[in-house]
Amino acid sequence: MSHKVLMLPGDHVGPEIVAEADKLLRCLASEFGLAVELEYANLGGCGVDAEGAPLPDSTLALARDSDAALLGAVGGPEWDHIERDKRPERGLLAIRAALGLFANLRPALLDPELVNASSLRPEVVSGLDILIVRELTGGIYFGQPRGIRTRADGVREGFNTLVYGVDEIERIGRAGFEAARRRDGRLCSVDKANVLESSELWREVMEGLAGEYPDVSLSHMYVDNAAMQLVRDPRQFDVMVTGNLFGDVLSDCAAMLTGSIGMLPSASLDETGRGLYEPVHGSAPDISGQGIANPLATLLSVAMLLRFSLDEGELAQRVERAVARVLADGLRTADLGGGQGQPVGTAAMGDAVVAALRAQAN
Repeated sequence: MSHKVLMLPGDHVGPEIVAEADKLLRCLASEFGLAVELEYANLGGCGVDAEGAPLPDSTLALARDSDAALLGAVGGPEWDHIERDKRPERGLLAIRAALGLFANLRPALLDPELVNASSLRPEVVSGLDILIVRELTGGIYFGQPRGIRTRADGVREGFNTLVYGVDEIERIGRAGFEAARRRDGRLCSVDKANVLESSELWREVMEGLAGEYPDVSLSHMYVDNAAMQLVRDPRQFDVMVTGNLFGDVLSDCAAMLTGSIGMLPSASLDETGRGLYEPVHGSAPDISGQGIANPLATLLSVAMLLRFSLDEGELAQRVERAVARVLADGLRTADLGGGQGQPVGTAAMGDAVVAALRAQAN
């Protein structure tokens, strides 16, 4: 049976990095027998420009009919001043909600070849291997009411609602416990229970779930301390589970521990394993069109797609080995300190990964 994968290039550097993922998937098909059909659609600013909506109905229909979707990146300053509901980021939030993609998995793994590219000293960060499990369809990004209003005294104010139900917390909590069970058996739940009622409930529910997972050690940490500890002693963590807003911030913080945000993939999954895969970084309009964006996070997102949605774990490992090979060979995009090795651009890095992958078939 052929797998259907929806390709969503998005905006700015998105099409550049998704083009490298296209090469990779076609190599997997021709050299390793992966049965895959690729379709393309608009999401984000390109959807606004082409079809008048950040998530066109046609895109959502294709996504519902696909086994997985791969996204480049969305957004850019040219859409900052349009109607809020039509901004590119609203399309990303909408597709997550429409597909029920509640669990966002963001690994932060430091390749030994990049230890000197990290913002921390090698003795602090060497051997880093963290997984952040972020709740993705609830919390303050989706809570109602929200908006901008004018008070009786004439002052304008913005307001948002942070709300989590027990069912939402249990669902993401179980995802965190299951992930920890497959790894080193340590789960750190991150909240702000000292000041937020939603976090009080979060902690209560997590404690309740712990009894179902006697093989997993559960700890708790306030989000401000967690941010500090990620910089101070990141190797103390195995799996971190947290809400939408806190996970958004912490995962970007963890990204720089790996040497570059251009190295971090992510998976957003529903309850059946269907997912949306994307690099953690944004659309980088400052470098778009220059051919210098790092495609490795996108290629590693393909590895996650193979593993979690297509049940092709062996092929996922091949992709990961190919990425490790090019880094060991000294190839570096600008964000990885191109001057420290052989400087390459987006296409050359993608070609090198495909060549390393193809070499495994011989």
